[in-house]
Amino acid sequence: MLRAIRHKSICPAFGAFRAFASAAKEMTVREALNSALDEEMSADPKVFLMGEEVGEYQGAYKISKGLLDKYGPERVLDTPITEAGFAGIGVGAAYYGLRPVVEFMTFNFSMQAIDHIINSAAKSNYMSAGQISVPIVFRGPNGAAAGVGAQHSQCYAAWYASCPGLKVLAPYSSEDARGLLKAAIRDPDPVVFLENELLYGESFPVSAEVLDSSFCLPIGKAKIEREGKDVTITAYSKMVGYALKAAEILAKEGVSAEVINLRSIRPLDRTTINASVRKTNRLVTVEEGFPQHGVGAEICTSVVEESFGYLDAPVERIAGADVPMPYAANLERMAVPQVEDIVRAAKRACHRSVPLAATA
Repeated sequence: MLRAIRHKSICPAFGAFRAFASAAKEMTVREALNSALDEEMSADPKVFLMGEEVGEYQGAYKISKGLLDKYGPERVLDTPITEAGFAGIGVGAAYYGLRPVVEFMTFNFSMQAIDHIINSAAKSNYMSAGQISVPIVFRGPNGAAAGVGAQHSQCYAAWYASCPGLKVLAPYSSEDARGLLKAAIRDPDPVVFLENELLYGESFPVSAEVLDSSFCLPIGKAKIEREGKDVTITAYSKMVGYALKAAEILAKEGVSAEVINLRSIRPLDRTTINASVRKTNRLVTVEEGFPQHGVGAEICTSVVEESFGYLDAPVERIAGADVPMPYAANLERMAVPQVEDIVRAAKRACHRSVPLAATA
């Protein structure tokens, strides 16, 4: 792992990216993550993977399938159940020029390692006046799964996005997962990579460009998944799919919704968001996390600061309920946003339904 490695650019220029319309095949998010890890480990011997069950078991969610056989136990390391321990080892390895990919079986367990993520990884470049780079990726499933209770269902997007020095990514599709993970591994700074367990088995169309080993996506750039003119809907991770379903329903009722896949939570693509709001004059933010101090709150603030004069209606925020996640299935469904919640919010913004205040 300590051998010299050829220089390579992190990503091509932003202008090189375009919407890939000619999708040739389908790929699951699981396959996209696995192929991205495989290709980056093949291209750079400094890249290695560590975490619980990533080797012999091939990953709790089979993201690392086949990697132990291909790269051996020196580059695919099974760790004890000690997040503070192996996260700290990963940060130390990054100090010395390696490129660790640290997998958490769930990001809820990252709380055991949060001191290393925040105080060691995120702050060292600044505190060393740029002398220490920390090229490390912390990745794993984030947010609610199904029936796993309050301690295994939190969304950490807003938690980590509030910390200077970290980059925070949240892929939705296979294109997102593949392109963003490659960018994260190549990046010189620590990246928190928030996947979603329920998306691993989802298949998405991918183009030949996405399958190319040189493909990666720019960090800090959102994607307009669906263009519209009446209302802007921002979302990330699994909620992008919900937003797209809501947009289909709204279209049947004469409402043209523009759906923005944030992809990057920090840095946040404020330019794309504000440009969309200035076109549609309305905004609905969607996230699974808690409402207070959430990603939607930050987006709302950005729009108020930069595009307030363009708003024709109050901003609508859709978020998880402000309670610990219930275990009962019926209550769990009520605690996370649903497609119908997004539809109702968009219609309120477009003055197509009775406002909440009138029904209280």
